[in-house]
Amino acid sequence: MNNDDTEPMLRRTMTSRRVVSLRERLIRAGVTVAYLAPQDVNNPSYFDDHVDAAVRAFQQERGLIVDGLVGPETDRCLNEAQYALGDRPLYVDEHRPLRGDDVTMLQHNLSRLGFYYGHLNGVFGSSTHHAVMELQQSLGLGTTGVVDRETIASLARINKNITSSKAFSLREYHRLERATSALRGRSVVLLPSGAAGQQPPAAAAPSFRDRADEVTGDVALRAYELLHEIGADPSVVSPGRELRDRRGEPVRTVDSAHEVVTGGRSDSVVVTLHCDWNSSPAAGGMASYYWGEQDRSEIYSPIGERAAVLVLKEMVARTGALDLGTHARQWDLLRSQDAPTIWLDLGYLSSPADRAALADPEHRNHLAEAVVFGLQRMFLLAEDDVPTGTMSVDDVAEYNGR
Repeated sequence: MNNDDTEPMLRRTMTSRRVVSLRERLIRAGVTVAYLAPQDVNNPSYFDDHVDAAVRAFQQERGLIVDGLVGPETDRCLNEAQYALGDRPLYVDEHRPLRGDDVTMLQHNLSRLGFYYGHLNGVFGSSTHHAVMELQQSLGLGTTGVVDRETIASLARINKNITSSKAFSLREYHRLERATSALRGRSVVLLPSGAAGQQPPAAAAPSFRDRADEVTGDVALRAYELLHEIGADPSVVSPGRELRDRRGEPVRTVDSAHEVVTGGRSDSVVVTLHCDWNSSPAAGGMASYYWGEQDRSEIYSPIGERAAVLVLKEMVARTGALDLGTHARQWDLLRSQDAPTIWLDLGYLSSPADRAALADPEHRNHLAEAVVFGLQRMFLLAEDDVPTGTMSVDDVAEYNGR
């Protein structure tokens, strides 16, 4: 889930000057735990039980994996949590975009006012810049696109007129309503775990990364073949590496999902494939994730939620694996794309049963079919849908005029 980091992650029982800074960042992020402040303890550079509890509380609140480790994803979220709207001017920077909770709050307010229809990803990009300019123009301010004190003050004055809504997700609902029942011509970006920069889970075996890359890469290629066969427009993320399918035909590869979905191509879906690991070999099963609040109070990606539910149902029905459910998460990979994105955990490589299944080519075929059939079912009208696990390749070919 995380990208590699140049600095070692902070963890329990460590002693480092960075822990002092971590304590202060957690407090600024709104975490309230006794004996967290540096001045309240004898050795503030020690990663003690109180810091561990604070990190876990922060991870829980942000929808991150709760492991008490300050890795790249937790560190990124902590950095973003340091800013509230008004703490700094906000502006577009193409080379180093501003990120933070203040940007997320700005996007949230702009979306409720009808100026912003993109993802609430906390990144001040071109769509946020244009929304700010529209706001400034409507308020009679200088249309600079810079969120300065005057812009924030004007936004605060009209904020009382902003009513709670899900305006930020209206574009996705609109896309779903306009969608045809066919996958033909639709862009599907397949993102294996290696290309996604998935950091091995804590305590994972040294072979985890290579095994996960092999499994998810193979499933991605099998799904690509099916999608290509029915006339969809699939691609596989494989930075700097050419791929061929099982027949030796070249596969359309891209260096990143952004290469395909930048600009909000309305028919794109991103499917990222992963394996999991647990310290207990008894842990097993499959899960799916989409972009939303962990308590389900907000679903930021309605298409992502629907796809995650349907694909997981197909995977479970076709493999007999344990259904671990569909969950909302705030992971950067889910919210950073300009297209609906789903995260699929295909099984636990720590489980002998899951590991054996994932090594089976037939099992991988079922997983690839589940991805395609789940996506197909997402776009079908209710009267055309079929029971979970009963759709065939011929059915999909018929829906797509093949």
